[in-house]
This record gives sequence, structure tokens and C-alpha cells, in this order.
Amino acid sequence: MALLQEELKITTIQELLGMKLALPSYQRPYSWSVKATNTLFLDTYNAYQEDTQEYRIGSVILHKENEKYNVVDGQQRLTTLSILLYCLGDETQGLLLEKYNQLSNDVLVTNFEILSKRISELSDDEQSPYKEYLLKHCSAVQIVTDNEQEAFQFFDSQNSRGKELSPHDLLKSYHLREMDDEDEHQKVRVINQWENVNQDDLNDLFNSYLYPLTQWYKGKSGLGYSSSEIDVFKGIKTTNAFNYAIYHKASNIFVEQFNTNGSNELLASRALNQFQLTQPLMAGKRFFNYALHYGKQLEQIRKLINKNHTEEQIPSRRSGDIYIKKLYECALLFFADRFGIENLSKGVRQQLYSWSYSLRLTMDAVYLKTINKYARGRHERVNKDLDLFSRISEMNHPEELKLIVLEQPAVENKNKEKYKAVYDLLCKWNRW
Repeated sequence: MALLQEELKITTIQELLGMKLALPSYQRPYSWSVKATNTLFLDTYNAYQEDTQEYRIGSVILHKENEKYNVVDGQQRLTTLSILLYCLGDETQGLLLEKYNQLSNDVLVTNFEILSKRISELSDDEQSPYKEYLLKHCSAVQIVTDNEQEAFQFFDSQNSRGKELSPHDLLKSYHLREMDDEDEHQKVRVINQWENVNQDDLNDLFNSYLYPLTQWYKGKSGLGYSSSEIDVFKGIKTTNAFNYAIYHKASNIFVEQFNTNGSNELLASRALNQFQLTQPLMAGKRFFNYALHYGKQLEQIRKLINKNHTEEQIPSRRSGDIYIKKLYECALLFFADRFGIENLSKGVRQQLYSWSYSLRLTMDAVYLKTINKYARGRHERVNKDLDLFSRISEMNHPEELKLIVLEQPAVENKNKEKYKAVYDLLCKWNRW
């Protein structure tokens, strides 16, 4: 691909917006949400307050046509930055002079109002230095080609590889920025551990387990994990000084010190579990440890399943079977997270298996939406109103799980035959 190597560089926002940028007619409308707009302000303002030497906003792909540069990728961020700078008194932002359709104009006005309000909250002494920080210390990777088709191909290849847009890669970048004060060797060690994990497995960990579980116990939908939903895993920033943040930061410091220095008379002598899915995580290095911790927990759960079940008892022929298997894994993982994997006793496993596979016996077809409803107790066909994850999150002792009475599912004869091993096991355990 014939990229313009002399223009492939990291450039400041001042230099980038000073170029003759243009929005080609094929560009989609400006559509950044107020949430994304506010996040851009907060992230850059926090970086300014923390005196971060360089804040990277990502990459921008440009198609050079004569003396102008058509924005192929990065329009939403650049336009929002232009609005922000305009609110700070910089009226030379050329992108805002481009022709926008009515839909874009409405969003522009809304985001202008949001950013104007945020800027009005700053003191007069802050506004000018903050503007200088945006222009001279915020940067982007500038990618330029002189061929329009090649620009599209590069954009497509970036997206298809998911290098910029995959949620866990965005989280990696975010939490690395939160490690600015860490030793470089620490950063290298953390990144090496992260990169040594199969990236597809990492994506599945967040998409199929961590995101649903952090939502289901609160009664929320666990579907739709994407780049726009990563706030769930951004955690508490190191600079957050609100009461709730100080409490959790102190707890995390104590656990780390306890595990480093040894036992405490008030607590069990063994190492303390460092994470809980029902508690906020800490931004920075602990996010990486969080992901690795739950990856290992999931491996242990799978080994336990393989040890205690036959292949026929954990069917995997159809997509619905896979969804049910993951639901069972989620139930075991969430229970182990609260009480410890050593408390996944035979009785606990039987209860969680019965709850999970009752849905498989009831339904001819199981979809992700089916799982999402059932996990929150909203499925009409079986165990209605039993929001299991919420119940587990409120338990004080693992034996409480056995007090939950499960419904006997209405199983059609064809499912009794198709899933005979599952049906026989549930009948044996539940005396149907």
C-alpha cells in the first residue's frame, strides 16, 4: 500500500487541525453522543490536570487530494475537538466551516451546548492553559495516502483486524494511560502477560462472561458488549478522590499488601482473593490482573466441568447448546467468585447445572436473547422470577443456594430423547 511515508507520523492536534482538512461527501453524518463528547472532555481535562506529557486520541486516516486532506477516519473525534476548541475561544477551526446536513447540525448544536457548559465550569485561569494543552500535548497517529481507494482499504483492514476498535484493545490503551506513574519494567511485564493471552479468548472472556455477569446480577441486560460499553471496565481512576473511590482504593491497597506481606490475625492465613465481580475494579495495572485472574478462574471452572460431566451431559452440537454451556460456566464462575472455587461442592454444582439445563430441556431453540431473559428471571417457560445471579450476590453462605426451589420444566418427548443424558441426570438429582 502506497502510504505517504513522509506524512506518516505522530502529530499534535494543533498541527493536524492546521492542515486543510475536508469532509468528503461520502462521510457519514456527525453523530457523536453526548456521553462520548463528555468523555472526550473529561479524559483530556483530567490529562491536563495531571500534567500528562502526551495524550493520544488514536489514529486519523487521510486521503491527500491536491492540497487538501479528506478525512476518511477520525471525523467524529476531530469535529468534537474542533467544537471543544471553539468553546475555548479558538474560532479558526476549519472543520466547523464544512457543510453538514441537518442531522449533523442538530448533533453539533447539542454537543456545543454540552461542551459550552463544561467550559463555563472552568475558571478563567484554567481555560487558556487547557486550550494550549489540547493543541500542543494531545496528539494522533496521522496516516496519509494519495489514493482514495487505498485509504478505504487501509480503513477496512484496520477495522477488520479489530486493532483499534476491539473493546479489549481500547481498554488496554485506556489502562496503560492510567499507568503513567508506573515503572517502565512494570508496564512491559503487564503488556507481555496481556499479549501472551490468546486475543480471541480474551475477547470471549469479556463478551460472554465478565460483561454479562456484571450486568445480570443488577437485573440489567448482558447483551450488546462493544466498544461503546467499555465504561463498565474502566474502573476507578487513580485520581478519583470521592468517598466511594477512596474506600475501594484503600481496600485494594490492603489486599495487595496482605498478599505480599503474609497473614493477618483477623483474617484467614491464606492469600486473599483480589477481585469481586460485584465490586468496581481499579484503573491501571489492576485491570490487567483482573482480566488474567478471571481467565484463570474460567479455566478452573472448565476443568471442573470436564472432570464431573460426560460429553453427553454437556452437549455441544448446536449453537443453543453452546449458549447453555456458557450459562452454566457463568453460574459456576459467579458462585466461585463470591464463595471460592473450593465451595463448588457436589450439591452446589447439581443445583447450578439443574438451573442451567432446565432451559435446554424446555426450549427447542435457544438464542442469546433467551439466555439473557432467563439469567434475569424473565423467561416465561421455566423458573420465572428467579433472578439467580442477583440472589447469589446477596447470599452470605454457600449453603443458601440449596434453599432455592427450582421448577420442574415441561419437557417435550423429543427433548427427552435428544438430550437423554441431561434429562436422566436432572431426574435423578431432582427426583422428578
